[in-house]
Amino acid sequence: MENKTEVTEFVLLGLTSDPALQVPLFVTFLIIYIVTLAGNLGMVLLILLDSRLHTPMYFFLGNPSLVDFCYSSAVTPKVMARLLKGIFMAGLLLGHKVISYHACAMQMFFFSTFANVGNYLLASMAYDRYAAVCKPLHYTSTMTRNVCAGLIISCYICGFLNASIYTGDTFSLPFCGSNVVHHFFCDIPAIMVLSCSVRHVNELVVIYLASFDIFFALTVILISYTIIFITICKMQSGAGHRKALSTCASHFTAVSIFYGTVIFMYLQPSSSHSMDTDKIVSVFYTMVIPMLNPMVYSLRNKEVKNAFTNFFSVA
Repeated sequence: MENKTEVTEFVLLGLTSDPALQVPLFVTFLIIYIVTLAGNLGMVLLILLDSRLHTPMYFFLGNPSLVDFCYSSAVTPKVMARLLKGIFMAGLLLGHKVISYHACAMQMFFFSTFANVGNYLLASMAYDRYAAVCKPLHYTSTMTRNVCAGLIISCYICGFLNASIYTGDTFSLPFCGSNVVHHFFCDIPAIMVLSCSVRHVNELVVIYLASFDIFFALTVILISYTIIFITICKMQSGAGHRKALSTCASHFTAVSIFYGTVIFMYLQPSSSHSMDTDKIVSVFYTMVIPMLNPMVYSLRNKEVKNAFTNFFSVA
């Protein structure tokens, strides 16, 4: 009988093994994370402090900022810590790349939770935009405080439940062979591929659940924007056209970026993944997108710009 040792820890190979790239990558990720922290937490703080932003639209805008910060924080600080250790431990053992079995599962759970919450928040925001553009006279009675709170709480519950399924499904597999992860964090496809048993059913669970999550949210978004587009086409006023498009443009940009990367990453079997390509895409959606989202949402938003200017003028 073949003796198989159960895996108790994983070795994350990271983005590169080239020592010359460790410092530039650390500095780059540090800058990205600082901007992410300042942008997202700054947006949350601005919405909390400025009473003019206490509306459903900004209530929904504050939560994605919080979620972006949280799911970036589930990955980026640990990546930077390993890069920093790698700089000072160059040529030594791979101790700085090791993550325990349970720490890996926790990282996957928290990252999956906030990524799924973000998915459903985008759908909720699309419904909010539909109510604002298509039913402006009934907007305040439609998007009441209770309705907004119910939608937000539902997003967090769905994110928690889905992450529990993803993590449980992945770590229910036996790991008794290689423990070397060709990635810089514990992502689902990168961990699943290490299993020493048949993982076809587990892969299908991930693909079907991810497909449901994505296409349910996308259906809500597409229906909302189809009705919004029809409403805009019927508007007589040019100013009405511009206001409606301005209201939806930032959200539509965020939707396109988020779903483009998620569909590429998760709606394919792990056997067909190119790990090097996955690493590049993963850097984009774990670090770059959370950094860009506050800019996407605020650059075309006069209320946010005014609140930002007033905050610093008072300070």
